[in-house]
Amino acid sequence: MSASSETVAARAAPRLTPIFAALAMALLLGLQPVTTDVYLPSLPALRTALGASMAGAQLTMSIVLLAFGTAQLVWGPVADRFGRRPVLLAGLGCFTLASLGAAGAESIEAFVGWRALQGACVAASVVVARAMVRDLYEPREGARMMALALTGLGLIACSGPLLGGWIAGAWGWRAVQGFVAAIGAGVGLFVWRRLPETLPPRHAPPRRPAELLRDWRAIVREPSFIAWTLLVSCSYGGLFTFLAGSSFVYIGMLGLGPAAYGAVMASASIVYMGGTLACRRWVAGHGTAGAVRRASWASLGAGVLLLAGVLAGGRSPWVFLLPQWLFCFGHGVHQACGQTGAVAPFPRSAGSASALAGFALALVAFTIGSWLGHYLANDPLPFALCFGFWAFATALVARTLVQRPAR
Repeated sequence: MSASSETVAARAAPRLTPIFAALAMALLLGLQPVTTDVYLPSLPALRTALGASMAGAQLTMSIVLLAFGTAQLVWGPVADRFGRRPVLLAGLGCFTLASLGAAGAESIEAFVGWRALQGACVAASVVVARAMVRDLYEPREGARMMALALTGLGLIACSGPLLGGWIAGAWGWRAVQGFVAAIGAGVGLFVWRRLPETLPPRHAPPRRPAELLRDWRAIVREPSFIAWTLLVSCSYGGLFTFLAGSSFVYIGMLGLGPAAYGAVMASASIVYMGGTLACRRWVAGHGTAGAVRRASWASLGAGVLLLAGVLAGGRSPWVFLLPQWLFCFGHGVHQACGQTGAVAPFPRSAGSASALAGFALALVAFTIGSWLGHYLANDPLPFALCFGFWAFATALVARTLVQRPAR
């Protein structure tokens, strides 16, 4: 595309106020923690009600991430070709129906199937939200805007476990999935009524599969894409370890109730919001590479703290909560910078780049869920080892690979 056509395309993009843009992105990105976090307090009860094994219970979480990552490979190119709004409306409509199906499931196999469809549909919301940032902003400003949007996501993630625990305690696990369906319908209504198309018109012919594969090869060979995608994947690996295993640790091993567990997860989301606020400040003063270098100390410290506490025989909730807080603070920085950094070199194929990054992240999460399903029982050591590995890997990538493209 020529410089003049790029200018025309830029003028065709809508001018959204920063607050409205951050609100829209927070709602779209927030559907992922709604899908994963809200039902966590009800997971032990769901396992009992449907007669599921530990591996089956973990599959209800990991299958969401596998479907989420795989579906992004479809949604991303489609959003680049046909626009953001059609993909959003289709994905949100299917997500609402899948959530209603999960609420009525009578077996763990049926529930896993509906959860897979939830993950595939919510992928449309997340991949489009990331691409919208590249549609509207240049990379550095995009990182600051993403941090603002993730602050809003933190509010959603904070309230999700609390609401999930309250709903599960009052009406059971099926009502939790009904609540998720209502959220999906509400976000769909917002998109339909208020959110404009952000992809400038290009009048391009339909793309052939060979052209799409060439794009993907070019994306995965870009060093900055590799570095930032590894950072986001490793950081989410540590977070997902807590998402997938913490209910069995806090409730099953430490004896917390669903409401207390919801409060624990909400507190971690508040700390995560603090990380996104620090990210905006650090990016402005030190750039994205400098921001994640500073946050790497929090990631590393969290891994050391949890491993030391578990190996020393600690069984207090604080042994797990303090490292969780520390890691979530760093994740608030890594996620905002990593998501924008991965798509920054690809203004014409931001959807495809976002999809590939999301696919890598989902593979990591699916692997973690499968591993925990086999090894997590009544001993927290496998949980701590898994978390420690991803915490160290996050710090290593943040201090090495991410710094090289910046130079």
